[in-house]
Amino acid sequence: MSRPEAEPHADSYYAATAIGMRSWPALFGESSADICVIGGGFTGLSTAVHLAELGFSVALLEANRIGWGATGRNGGQLHSGQRRDQDWLERAVGKDDARHLWELSQEAKRVVKELIARYDIDCDFAPGLIEAMHKKRYVAEDHAYVEKLRRDYGYEAITLLDRDEVSAALGTDVYYGGSRDAEAGHLHPLNFALGLARAADGLGVKIYERTRVLAIHEGEPMRVDTDDGCIRAEAVVVAGNGYLAGLDHETETRIMPINNFVLATEPLGEERARALIPGNEAASDSRFVINYWRLSPDGRMLFGGGENYTPSFPKDLPAFVRKHMLKIYPQLHDVVIDYAWGGTLAVTVPRMPYLRRPTPGLYAAVGYSGHGVGIANLAGKLLAEAISGDQKKLDTFARLPIPRFPGGKMLRWPMLFLAMSWFAMRDRI
Repeated sequence: MSRPEAEPHADSYYAATAIGMRSWPALFGESSADICVIGGGFTGLSTAVHLAELGFSVALLEANRIGWGATGRNGGQLHSGQRRDQDWLERAVGKDDARHLWELSQEAKRVVKELIARYDIDCDFAPGLIEAMHKKRYVAEDHAYVEKLRRDYGYEAITLLDRDEVSAALGTDVYYGGSRDAEAGHLHPLNFALGLARAADGLGVKIYERTRVLAIHEGEPMRVDTDDGCIRAEAVVVAGNGYLAGLDHETETRIMPINNFVLATEPLGEERARALIPGNEAASDSRFVINYWRLSPDGRMLFGGGENYTPSFPKDLPAFVRKHMLKIYPQLHDVVIDYAWGGTLAVTVPRMPYLRRPTPGLYAAVGYSGHGVGIANLAGKLLAEAISGDQKKLDTFARLPIPRFPGGKMLRWPMLFLAMSWFAMRDRI
């Protein structure tokens, strides 16, 4: 029996520099495992690795290729904190849970760094991240927040930057101030994912690519139906993020898939590249629709900017992203764009992840809203802990208010477009 090949990886810098790319078989017939994980991105891979380390047998199902979705296409930035700041979290869930969520975000960075070290994953990890304020009136509030993190949360790895310091750190004079986070950082996300897959494989996880899940059936055991087979398992983890395709209605109503875009320039040469970011840190700015960028090890500018809220990507992706890059780095007007690609991520209404056990035996972790490098890998560890009997940390996330998107599937796209258009206008004024 044969089946069509999965969609190839996006034509990206990451795919072009992938280490150890390999194929896993598709699932045919019936099989079983203690746990079935749906999705071959950060969440699914981290869940599989942590479950296998605890002694569970695991089957991981991926519709395309390992790391095919947002995991293998994102900006590669590892942030401190959650997607929303501690002020928002203190108001939303109270100071105790806000502190727990801060501690969990710190654990997320440790999880990523420990996985890299434990499994010797070659993914170009580099420390440091700069947050830059694109409006002068934002600087005082940003600096007050940095002081809050240092004072109330004991986070001394973050320091203030004035306008001249930001300009020196980022090779541009368009920002008014910001901060430097020495414990955050950046990495090659696809190589990190491929490293996790090799680790999972070495731990005995059964990985199936080109295996599209059609339905999940509750029961004892649970049953996961695919195009050409099924998996029976004691529990099922839904980790498809922006690609749920109707698998779990309760989860899917909490997220909105949106598209984000990245480019990679030609190599700039050592002198020109280091003039842009002499400390080799990652960077992002204060726009609601943020710009984010960093240098590759071979001296390319990797720049992410712009979103859209339709099922299709812009026709001219290089031009779409390039216009955002040139607003920050007009000196790059003459460089060639070697790669430009897009990816689909999932956002929630409050921009916080949806981590839940919707029904007995079913677990879900989606909606990282652009913060997935750290939090998705943390989610995998927390799901493994919950399945093994310790739900305390998962319950902290489960107490976050994550409402359904208004309007259902038919109206959520146009409503989001209107909302995001308003935020984009706010960024410009």
